[in-house]
Amino acid sequence: MDDNIAVSVQSLEKKFGSFTAVNKIDFEVKRGEIFGFLGPNGAGKSTTIRMLCGIISPTSGSGKVGGFDIIKEQHKIKEHIGYMSQKFSLYNDLTVEENINFYSGIYKIPKSEKKERFDSVIRTAGLEGKESNLTVTLAGGWKQRLALGCALLHKPRIIFLDEPTSGVDPITRANFWGVIKELSANGVTIFVTTHYMDEAENSNRMVLIYHGNIIAQGSPQEMKTRCMKNEVLEIALPDSQLWLDQISKIEGVKEAALFGANIHVVVYDGLKAIPAIKQFLQKEKLGDFSVNKILPSLEDVFVSSIEEYDRTEPKKN
Repeated sequence: MDDNIAVSVQSLEKKFGSFTAVNKIDFEVKRGEIFGFLGPNGAGKSTTIRMLCGIISPTSGSGKVGGFDIIKEQHKIKEHIGYMSQKFSLYNDLTVEENINFYSGIYKIPKSEKKERFDSVIRTAGLEGKESNLTVTLAGGWKQRLALGCALLHKPRIIFLDEPTSGVDPITRANFWGVIKELSANGVTIFVTTHYMDEAENSNRMVLIYHGNIIAQGSPQEMKTRCMKNEVLEIALPDSQLWLDQISKIEGVKEAALFGANIHVVVYDGLKAIPAIKQFLQKEKLGDFSVNKILPSLEDVFVSSIEEYDRTEPKKN
């Protein structure tokens, strides 16, 4: 295995009875990069992470995490990775101190290093003076940072983060990503799933999984250019939601969706679609509007890729 590769899977598959949760996927994660693993609920994200973390075994295929085989060396993988889920992996009926001490025992932290690691988690979480507080009483942001600190106690070189910012406020999310970027800069590999497309922009590379299949992959810039075959227009007009359905029926419009207060429209040919859209809006006497070609957002790519897959691929599940 290439020393520069932290995670590698080949034809990875997981079936539950007749249901295929993960359908023979292939990808690699480079050491020290932030790797985004995106997809809607039920796409196969958590199942893939559980296989990579040695929690469940694949039905077929192969893979390595940190150089260890995901089928034959699951116990070694668990010793060398960090894991944090949207549930924060904490015990609410324990105090902050007791949670940290519990994970110190799980990770077999040497006695001589326990105090240093304990203090580091407290600093990372900003919980100075709250060591005796029950974890259940902590605000979401503090729980999040405490969970991350516990996942880092044994100084893993690969961290799996499964929806780590679910349910926390935007400021807490931004602060959390500051920590993630710092870890990556220090050579730690970050494998993260998220529903937030603005967070996905922080990834060096990413894949989009849907119905267990990888349907797009690349850097954020590549996803917006190479993976988006059609042009995207942004329409700004009053009461945009009232016009969405009619705009989606204009000739040359492939799909239309609300994007904040505006409408994003995927078109086959912008040179033809822009005049057609303007003509329609002028006919409806909407004087205050604009139609402009824009670089697609990751959300545009996300929606368009899934809709394209649904149109062209037979239902497999």
